[in-house]
Amino acid sequence: MDISFSGKRILVTGGGRGIGREICLTLAKCPQVTVFALSQGKTHLDSLKALAPSVNIVPVDLADHEATRKAVAAILPIHALVNNAGVAHLASFLDMEMDAFDKVFEVNVKAVFNVSQVVAKCMVEQKIAGSIVNVSSQASQAALQDHAAYCASKGAVDMLSKVMALELGPHNIRVNCVNPTVVLTEMGRLGWSDPVKAGPMLAKIPLGRFAEVSEVVNAVLFLLSDKASMINGITLPIDGGFLAT
Repeated sequence: MDISFSGKRILVTGGGRGIGREICLTLAKCPQVTVFALSQGKTHLDSLKALAPSVNIVPVDLADHEATRKAVAAILPIHALVNNAGVAHLASFLDMEMDAFDKVFEVNVKAVFNVSQVVAKCMVEQKIAGSIVNVSSQASQAALQDHAAYCASKGAVDMLSKVMALELGPHNIRVNCVNPTVVLTEMGRLGWSDPVKAGPMLAKIPLGRFAEVSEVVNAVLFLLSDKASMINGITLPIDGGFLAT
């Protein structure tokens, strides 16, 4: 299936590492597309730029909402947005501290709202038929041990996305989520290399494996593209059947 982003300006948050980085690298290979990678980590952005010189880097801390709004406003208009940036703080419900809980929500939820609002307002004003894809998680729908803040934040992302789809749909702006299981990014491989830790999770996945980065990237790019022109307001599991069990 041929997917074209010709003439599009696309912003990817969390573009310096992991899934966001691979989305940027894949988009950079598409003809006549302008890619913006936003991330706090300047070192990671510089290494991305070295691999894909056409990618425009936007170094900003998503937890700084005013600085983020200014940085995003400076690169408008945007035709397609991937809210990929996310953080996790693992602790039991009884041990979770409020500061850590707040930090997870600052990036995982408030930054999605903040960036999307700036981008979507411009889309509406300029009558852009836009697309927004939010990277959520299977953790939005399945409780995971020691993931109280993370699960709650991704549940919030799912519902925020549905409201965005409802309100922005009449402006021809689509909003969807992808909800991966564990993804074998560089960090994912390190974090889930222990069979003792990985075994119980893998046992709940009918396909018996974790997701490759490319499997998430392909789903994101499809939902971002005009090939998904009638898809709006969904949460798409990329979990090998985890949520079916």
